[in-house]
Amino acid sequence: MLKERGFKLVSRLNKAHRKADFRKGKRLGPDDHIVRWQKPNSIRSVDRKTYDSLPDDVMIREVRIRIEQSGFRTKSMVVVTTLLDPEQASNEERAYLYRARWNNELDLRAIKSTMQMESLHCKTTERVRKEVQAYVLAYNLIRTIMAQAATKHEIEPRSISFKGTIQTLEAFQPLIAHHNPRSGADLSCLYEQLLDAIAKLRLPNIVWATVQTASNLDSRNDGTNAMGSSENHELR
Repeated sequence: MLKERGFKLVSRLNKAHRKADFRKGKRLGPDDHIVRWQKPNSIRSVDRKTYDSLPDDVMIREVRIRIEQSGFRTKSMVVVTTLLDPEQASNEERAYLYRARWNNELDLRAIKSTMQMESLHCKTTERVRKEVQAYVLAYNLIRTIMAQAATKHEIEPRSISFKGTIQTLEAFQPLIAHHNPRSGADLSCLYEQLLDAIAKLRLPNIVWATVQTASNLDSRNDGTNAMGSSENHELR
């Protein structure tokens, strides 16, 4: 369905449904090959008519990438993509694309969990819509402050903890509320201190890269060395 709409796929291999065996298919490099995926007997998320319209098979490229995080053991995962041409996108670019997708999931989880939007309290459709918009507005404001802190200290905004930023904003709130409204200089100085404090909330450095040699990682072909537990990947 994605192919018919002109979209390309970059996703993590779902180990529950498929296993990566790099001994098969067209080998492009260490832990990097193109294989043919057969259509499963059934797909729960689609109806029979849609299922019948799907092709019987699709060519997929599977690449193992490693995830290096300071203070933790190097882990690996298998990324699958319909970007088959090596000249169209390098393995490093594929890893970057998946990383961007992972950031999107973290952003959604930050709004739902860190900002406690698991359940909405309004009853009517219009009020629910406004409630969601309020959460999104607050999220964007927090991200703006994080971006300002990152710019001031010449670091990546994604390297700053989102949860830590919220806690810091809450800690500064009484100071901001009780400042002298006639003293703009005092407020400006306080805001600079806030940015400095937020810039110190650095997350562990995570490096995503393709596997260069099979010897420096667990060489199992089942993709079981996937991403670490959620506590190692703080909400950003």
